Amino acid sequence: MKLLTTYIISLFLLLGSKTIAQNINDLEAINSQVWSNFTKSFESLDYQLFESLHSNDLIRVNKDIKSIKTKEAYLNGYKNRWENTSLKQTISFRFLERFSKDGMSSERGIYKFTRDLNTENEKSYYGKFHVILKKEENLWKILIDYDSTENESINETHYNNAFALDDFEKY
Repeated sequence: MKLLTTYIISLFLLLGSKTIAQNINDLEAINSQVWSNFTKSFESLDYQLFESLHSNDLIRVNKDIKSIKTKEAYLNGYKNRWENTSLKQTISFRFLERFSKDGMSSERGIYKFTRDLNTENEKSYYGKFHVILKKEENLWKILIDYDSTENESINETHYNNAFALDDFEKY
């Protein structure tokens, strides 16, 4: 009986560690395929790269302006805005929750968007986001993208209190 109990406990531990490792592998792939490229596209004003991160079935929700858009409507705003090649901006992400399973992932966190980098007009804006990603042809894509500034109550303290992009121990 003792041997059977030891065997069952070992099996659960083995299966549990495989699930955790798989989740971390997914999060590493998401960091590389989505979040790194999201930031890069903002900094380089690369519309094609930004567009490639989103599923064709994208649903984009902005609570602050009560907006729900399709991929085309959402991305057209960026395409027009980024024609101004003198923009100096960046965006970064920290996380409250991340988990993935079966080619899908849910990620909630805080973003920091900074405009007019390295000028006297530099200003940062903060908000909460929740994205649902799915694997499409072996690449992670943003399927649902929701964000809100929570009536402009999200700030640098919230951002700093969230977990770093590569802090996988929290999940």
